[in-house]
Amino acid sequence: MTRTKSWTRRVSTGVVTLLATARYAASQLPSSYPFVYPDEPSGDFSPVWQQYFQVTQRLPNVTFIPGGRAYAGNLPVQRDGHPNNTLFFVGFEKFLGSLTAKKSQEPWGIWLNGGPGSSSMYGLFFENGPIRIHPDYSVTSNDYSWNKLADYFWIDQPVGVGYSTADADGYAADEDQIGADFMGFLSNLVKVFPSLATRPLHLTGESYSGYYIPYIMKAYFGLENPPVNIAKIAIGDGSIASGQVFELLPALTVIQTHPQLIGYDQDVYKYFEEQAKLCHYDVNLTYPQNGVIPPVPLNLPTQRDVPFLLKSSAYRKNLMAELKKRYALKKRKLSRREQERSRAAWKRDFLSDRPSGIIDPWYGCLQLDMFIDYAINYTFPWSLSKNTSTFGFDVYDVTDATNPQINQDASIFLNGKQAHTYLVVDAFHAPKSKAWAENFDFVFGNPDGLNVDPSTEPMNWLTEFATNASAHDVSVVLYSGNNDALIAHRGTEVTIQNTTFGGIQGFTVKPSTPWYNDAHQFAGIIRQERNWTYVLFDNAGHLVAADNAPNAFVFLREFVLGDNQTGLVTKTATGQVVVIGGTNSTLAQDVLPGGDEIYYGPGAKISTYVFPSATRAAWKSFIQTETALPSPAAG
Repeated sequence: MTRTKSWTRRVSTGVVTLLATARYAASQLPSSYPFVYPDEPSGDFSPVWQQYFQVTQRLPNVTFIPGGRAYAGNLPVQRDGHPNNTLFFVGFEKFLGSLTAKKSQEPWGIWLNGGPGSSSMYGLFFENGPIRIHPDYSVTSNDYSWNKLADYFWIDQPVGVGYSTADADGYAADEDQIGADFMGFLSNLVKVFPSLATRPLHLTGESYSGYYIPYIMKAYFGLENPPVNIAKIAIGDGSIASGQVFELLPALTVIQTHPQLIGYDQDVYKYFEEQAKLCHYDVNLTYPQNGVIPPVPLNLPTQRDVPFLLKSSAYRKNLMAELKKRYALKKRKLSRREQERSRAAWKRDFLSDRPSGIIDPWYGCLQLDMFIDYAINYTFPWSLSKNTSTFGFDVYDVTDATNPQINQDASIFLNGKQAHTYLVVDAFHAPKSKAWAENFDFVFGNPDGLNVDPSTEPMNWLTEFATNASAHDVSVVLYSGNNDALIAHRGTEVTIQNTTFGGIQGFTVKPSTPWYNDAHQFAGIIRQERNWTYVLFDNAGHLVAADNAPNAFVFLREFVLGDNQTGLVTKTATGQVVVIGGTNSTLAQDVLPGGDEIYYGPGAKISTYVFPSATRAAWKSFIQTETALPSPAAG
């Protein structure tokens, strides 16, 4: 059947940097600086600057009033020798005057996109902000904007990203520098809006914010007198762990969630299952966790060369830099086997004729690559893209096989024909020394534009982080979209169970409590213990707030800003464990089954494909047996 999508997908997401990069010599790295607008106050930052930063000019195509007032501009990060190093912010009030009022208890929030190098203006205009830009560049209000619940800021960071500015020799050396810069920026922000210094801050973000936010918190914990009062952090689909854990280890879970990827083929599944075991991806999660989960090794292909970066230690620290090569949209497709084969031939050559018990020599343990290649080559509707010039697999949402995908582009709004009159630039007090770009390739000053992060992944010191969070009474929320193939929920669950918080390693009760939206519909699974919360969203991918705005709104209201105790593990006076909201044995599996529909076709008008009911029924019977836990041995 054919229908018009009521939700949008994207060509460029602003979550993982996807654009091809040019190579620069160090002396050619871009340099930028903030613009001085008329009536800039003199002296240090203070509430006098509120009027300067207030957005008073009408934005193009915006015919509605998005709640209270808006403020925007650049503030220095206070880095010695680099006065041009600034972060760019856009803040929207919850209601008129809420940001400038003298309050001490009202929560406020910050949103960070990831990358590394992705502008948070993507989040503002396409995910959770009050202004929604559509593929035809029309603009509407977002009924589920997060500033309806609290004063909220969308911040371009690190320096140089989006409308943030940096000297050519002033880019961040590592994540510790990024954290220090962010604290410097906040120290100036609270001078402009003094109430923010004491009001509880909720620091939220997604994807590579799984790196940013822990390091920002590391800087925060290290200050005797931090500029703000951080009450809670929330990271969505975050790259907290190593690349092997967040991207490769969960591959079999993704197939179990969306068996359409392999056409519900039981033999193909068994091959992936065997490969997962050989690659040590079959991590056993227990509640509470029984011992430390060892590091997951990276086994590379032996039958073909892979990029040097893939072999290097930098790759093991930062898989995201390599993803820009492997998943560059409209640039090239993923590698396929040496030649096109029919599905039957693939099964014959790689299932029947190959000796069992060895790691696939062509893919190694790059199982995400393997199932994407399989889907594009052999499984409808992804196979429709095989003969097109565009890449037909959305790693951010498995259910989306549209090709080409719907365009989401804020550059026309921020930089396009309006740029000649600087309508948005002037309104936002943005710099004129640079054009806004959704993705920035030189976050760490790498001349090759690869954005290789030299810092160790937060998973390596997450227990130390958790100890500091407990000492500073900071709550932690980690959430995942069930349709995400890039940073699938299994990796987040492994990370949690390998972290000690509140004196115990991991959760003691498996996530299996349902939570519901305002329409009393099932929204996903939740678990809360010892100031840590984990939420799995049904019917959402990597960009949760874009994919399922109503449920993301409820999540923010109830579990981030609010104190909803659904899923909380407690004990009675007699020591009996009680879970608020109960547990559900069906939800206590390792997999939350995805929907039956796969969306495909070009543009906004798409079709849906559902495999035959007999195929799905046979799979359901098969997978229940295949994944059943063995019975305990008799004692």
